Amino acid sequence: MEIKDSGSVVLTAYHSYTPPRTPLLQQGFDSPESPRSRHSPTIRKSQCRKINRMLSNESLHSPVFNRSISQVSMDSTSMEDFWCEVESIQESNEEGREGSILMEVKPADEGELEAEWLQEVGLSTLISGTGEEDGQALLSTLSRTQAAAVQKRYNTYTQTMRKKNKHSVRDVRDIFGGNDSSPTFDSLPVPPIPINGLQLPRIKPVWKPVKNCLDYGLEKASPSVAEELSFEVSFSEAIVVDHKIRECPKTQRIKKDDSALPKFIVWKSRFGLAEVGDLSLEDMKKIRYLSLIELTAFYDALGIELKRNRTARVKGRENGLFGIPLTMLLENDQKKIPGTKVPLIFQKLLQKLEETGLETEGILRVPGSALRVKTLRQELEATFYEDKFDWNQVRSNDAAGLLKMFIRELPSPLFTAEYLPAFIALVEKISKIKLQLQALHLLIMLLPDANRDIAKALLQFLKKVVANEEKNKMSLWNVSMILAPNLFMCKGKSANQEEMKAAASTAHIVRLLIRYQDILWTVPCFLISQVRKMNDAAATNIKKQLTFDKSVRKLLRRKTMDRERPERRREQMDVPEGVIRVYAPLHSKVSMAIQLNSRTKAKDILARFHCENSNGTSDCNKEPSQSLYEIGGNIGEHCLDPDTYMLDVYHANPQAEWILKPKAS
Repeated sequence: MEIKDSGSVVLTAYHSYTPPRTPLLQQGFDSPESPRSRHSPTIRKSQCRKINRMLSNESLHSPVFNRSISQVSMDSTSMEDFWCEVESIQESNEEGREGSILMEVKPADEGELEAEWLQEVGLSTLISGTGEEDGQALLSTLSRTQAAAVQKRYNTYTQTMRKKNKHSVRDVRDIFGGNDSSPTFDSLPVPPIPINGLQLPRIKPVWKPVKNCLDYGLEKASPSVAEELSFEVSFSEAIVVDHKIRECPKTQRIKKDDSALPKFIVWKSRFGLAEVGDLSLEDMKKIRYLSLIELTAFYDALGIELKRNRTARVKGRENGLFGIPLTMLLENDQKKIPGTKVPLIFQKLLQKLEETGLETEGILRVPGSALRVKTLRQELEATFYEDKFDWNQVRSNDAAGLLKMFIRELPSPLFTAEYLPAFIALVEKISKIKLQLQALHLLIMLLPDANRDIAKALLQFLKKVVANEEKNKMSLWNVSMILAPNLFMCKGKSANQEEMKAAASTAHIVRLLIRYQDILWTVPCFLISQVRKMNDAAATNIKKQLTFDKSVRKLLRRKTMDRERPERRREQMDVPEGVIRVYAPLHSKVSMAIQLNSRTKAKDILARFHCENSNGTSDCNKEPSQSLYEIGGNIGEHCLDPDTYMLDVYHANPQAEWILKPKAS
């Protein structure tokens, strides 16, 4: 990637899924339980080929499950690694865990699902009727397609509640102020409009190529013609305006060849780009609200039903390393190392594999010894936190086995059980890679912080594995097939054929995750603009509430008089328009007034402080080790892209403070 400026799928239990062994035994193949087949990679590969051929040959007698699907298909030889991994997982579960924890998918009627959706997007006030100001702040930021998505879900909820006669609900027109409770996309006017609500001066965008995010050689086989991606306008608005983008679900065939994946150019606006770690936790919570609304509007615009699983809460183990809820594991790790974002055991496994396994042929694909992996797991559980575990004894393939075991034994799936149907739908119902990527982007924004942090660490490692393909013989597609069953075949109450039908889809999802991961960690700037507007609206609502309090009004009058004193006015006049004061607590010169112009970038301010601090020595030529942060006003905290044009951000948030500090790793 180049960057330039300006029906519900039911979850499957591993231990309850049984590969089609009976037909194999009937045809005289070796039993998977035999010692010879269990320990021989060649025999296992042969068995998987036979399984694959049987599953893809619909003219023969039906196997235990049918892996072909209506929307997506692959040639039979392309999925062998996937089925071998499923077989390996099954054998591991037979030898290992008892009393495994299940995640149950609970049935729910339409009204309950819509009520849960409204709560998840931060609009529970539409149901309860309390704290309407909070909901109004969010509603005031929505684009037309987003508002239509909320309106549609609220309509369904109110109609269901009226049928049940549970309680009176407000008419949708009381909330959105329209007469039509079922807005259509076709009636919308022409050009897409940025939804920032900031009324910034019109400045001709300046585009500049920055880094190529497809490092490690992943882009070497990409098509020469790159497609453009823009984060300025909501994805759903772009679909509505450009009718050519819309598509009807159709049968498609996933291509095994990685060179079929396009190369994308991301256009960077004058506000720069922000990654998920660049924003405060409170603002990221709002990004999640908006991402779910946008994802729903996006699927609505494409004519796709956004399904989600309704799962029961799962209580994992309370002690140990494997099968522990991520939040609990991180709490334990943070007692040892404050600020830990990725579980320590996961970090150590990745570190071991990067040190010794990147060039190992068949890494991730070739299983380690089941007995050794079981023994190593027991040792880790007993000695890891005491720093007594000997990592030199761990072979690369065994470390890979432990890594995959950690992922699949999480009580809740890494990419969440709730939105598994949405992941599958983006492949089965959308044929264009660009649209698939946009849907995947929003789904990544929906992930809880802990899940997203560990997913990022995993995908960065997998990209390095693919970069060493010449030595380890693991292509992007090979790696994707191996990880797919570990990531997307989640624990559930009973086996179901639907997930097995989605084998090729899940492998393709993992391929997109690895290939385009640098795009996926970027927060679309149209969502950040909406957060700014949401914060502004919330602040305005608070001011309105405070003015009704007499004591508060008295205090505000006193503050106003203080601001209007002559000496105060002179102080304000001393700071001309377009000047900011930047604070640098860790520098010898702790603050500096900076005059901004249309060309001033964040990196210019960083360089100026850096040179002032180095006193003209050779250190002045080194890269600054700190970042410039925008704090307060209509944003919680925002680490600015070095290529951000400062005058634009100043106009968008004139009340912000500007601070230099190290960026959190």
